[in-house]
Amino acid sequence: MQRKLLSIALMATAALTGAAVEAKAPIKHTATPQAGTQILWDSFGVPHIYAKTEEGGFYGFGYAQAQAHGDILLHMLGEARARAAEYWGESFAKQDRWLVANDVPQRSAKWYAQQTPQMRADLDAFAAGINAYAKAHPEALKPEVRQVLPIRGVDIMAHAHRLMNYVYIASDQRVLVNPATNNAGGSNAWAVAPSRSASGHAMLLANPHLPWAPSILTYFEAQISAPGLSIYGATQVGLPVLRFGFNNNLGFTNTVNTIQGYTSYKLTLSGEGYSFDGKTLPFTTQQKSFKVRQADGSLKTETFTQRYAVQGPVFDLPGGQETIALKVAGLDRPGVLQQYLDMGKAQDWAHFERALRTVQAPMFNIVYADRAGHILYLDNGILPVHKQGGSYADWVKPVAGDTSSTLWKDVHTYDDLPKVLDPASGFVQNANDPPWLATYPRVLDPKKWPSYVSAIGPMSQRAQMSVKLLDQTPKLSFDDFVARKLTTRSLMADRMLPDLLAAAKDSTDTDVQAAVALLSAWDHQDNADSRGALLFETWAGIFAPGNFTSQANYAVKWTLDDPLETPRGLKDKTAAVAMLKQAVAKTKQLYGAIDRPFGEVSRFHLGHVNLPGNGGFGNTGVFRTITWGPMKNGERTPAHGETWVSMVEFSTPMKAVGMMSYGNSSQPNSPHNADQLQFLTSKTFRTLWTTRKDVEAHLESTTNF
Repeated sequence: MQRKLLSIALMATAALTGAAVEAKAPIKHTATPQAGTQILWDSFGVPHIYAKTEEGGFYGFGYAQAQAHGDILLHMLGEARARAAEYWGESFAKQDRWLVANDVPQRSAKWYAQQTPQMRADLDAFAAGINAYAKAHPEALKPEVRQVLPIRGVDIMAHAHRLMNYVYIASDQRVLVNPATNNAGGSNAWAVAPSRSASGHAMLLANPHLPWAPSILTYFEAQISAPGLSIYGATQVGLPVLRFGFNNNLGFTNTVNTIQGYTSYKLTLSGEGYSFDGKTLPFTTQQKSFKVRQADGSLKTETFTQRYAVQGPVFDLPGGQETIALKVAGLDRPGVLQQYLDMGKAQDWAHFERALRTVQAPMFNIVYADRAGHILYLDNGILPVHKQGGSYADWVKPVAGDTSSTLWKDVHTYDDLPKVLDPASGFVQNANDPPWLATYPRVLDPKKWPSYVSAIGPMSQRAQMSVKLLDQTPKLSFDDFVARKLTTRSLMADRMLPDLLAAAKDSTDTDVQAAVALLSAWDHQDNADSRGALLFETWAGIFAPGNFTSQANYAVKWTLDDPLETPRGLKDKTAAVAMLKQAVAKTKQLYGAIDRPFGEVSRFHLGHVNLPGNGGFGNTGVFRTITWGPMKNGERTPAHGETWVSMVEFSTPMKAVGMMSYGNSSQPNSPHNADQLQFLTSKTFRTLWTTRKDVEAHLESTTNF
């Protein structure tokens, strides 16, 4: 009953707030905004949406997402309501409790009401498109997800809020268990200025690396054309706007950055309250609840008391040793979807920067290029201002919660954030590294920013390879740009093998001799036919444990003064050779022999498609990143890595190639859930069809409204 009353109160509040917004900026909407909208589906299952109104574009995009990813789409929207346990049982109870405890459902309703009338109409239209597909094709959706219907505009807002603030920024795993947890994978991004381009036109690479299993992080490729909006790109399923995109005049991409967008405060408990500035303060409390479906189908209401300190909601860490309060930056900034929409609508740098200045997206490096020749790297995000300073490491872990000196109130403006615009080098890049090597030679000095903005390093070897690939030659043609993106060369192998082989060449151990012979003949590439790649990868994992990140066994650690040639060297040559012998035994155990071709065991395998794989672990300095899962049934398959890729040159006509590695649909029996693996295995791309003429020449089907 309490929950029902609370929901009614929230709806009333939202309605009142919405009415106030409407009064400020009235807007007229047709009863059928989708009228005249068309979806042209190309032969790779990419929807090209042509609409007569902005809402019509959103309606078509919602419909298209439901057709291509309906099962995971509805599941995620049900989860965003914090009702997943009610729909699907006990396994989602922990997740629901986290969202309820952090007031995500209530705040989502408030955020929805705070949108402009146009954006609310857009969200409603996106939801209506989902509902329309579900009504027309109920048999295409799993029965267990149909109970989430109908979808409302506020559900779309809730999904965006959950994804941005409580998956990317403050997931329960990151806040309660391990602050180093990465829920979001990684990405590569390049922008090349005309001064560095052989054609004299800017070029842009978008290349997120996300999990391959269908999830909240699955990507969807689309083109949307509506009044004031014409954009091609990709976004995560459930979002109504493209987060990676380009139009005829500009393009932008994202990579996950290191921004610390929340603070955990370690509380000192005192009696029934907590200590703060020398006083004992009582917790404020709210009774909260959610429902859990039982094995027999009945619903059980789980009720809990949520405590709040001055900093925010209070949680006991696992083990009961510490109690923390959580403060998340940006909970007063409901405009993340609006910012991305405005970025996509922009046609020049001035309008694009205007969108960036709103600082509504809570994190992500943004890399940009345009037809006029501008390029940008921005360490974007909603970052608290810590007036007392402190390092990045200080703020990642829980800080003292018994004093107001640690309680931040403001966030940094756009002008405060590290950025590189139109550098003399002619390129910017990011591979999830801290901002300081966004271009090379380096132009950003960490000393000019508060030390909590980001760690100094170390710079990963993937990021070093990223810089090296761009800096190899004075000019890059578009073909060069594409070829360098596709390289599977390991920087760690280039750097470490000469020393390792020299140290091992005089060994009389037969295993070491066999390893030396094999690795001496290997070209340092993780290609399907590579013999030696598996052995080196195994040795690298032993030499640099912790997902190839430990620097304990290097002779020289990474340093900002020599960022592209460190870490390097063998601290203990004898130990390194012993690790090589160990790697021989482990490689035989895992793969049957030390010289198995890489692609025999590394497979691009989805459904009935099973092809030889290529690409390797990013921390071994491979730019074409594939994170291979454990061996199972004689093969290993990608757990994460290359997903959406687009490469564009702002020439006339524009050049655009790309792929969606795992295909553009996750629905069972879709012809488009593995049909692009062919490009991944052959290290090629498909042409992205951006004109209606090209789309119609490769048409699979049409949906008319």
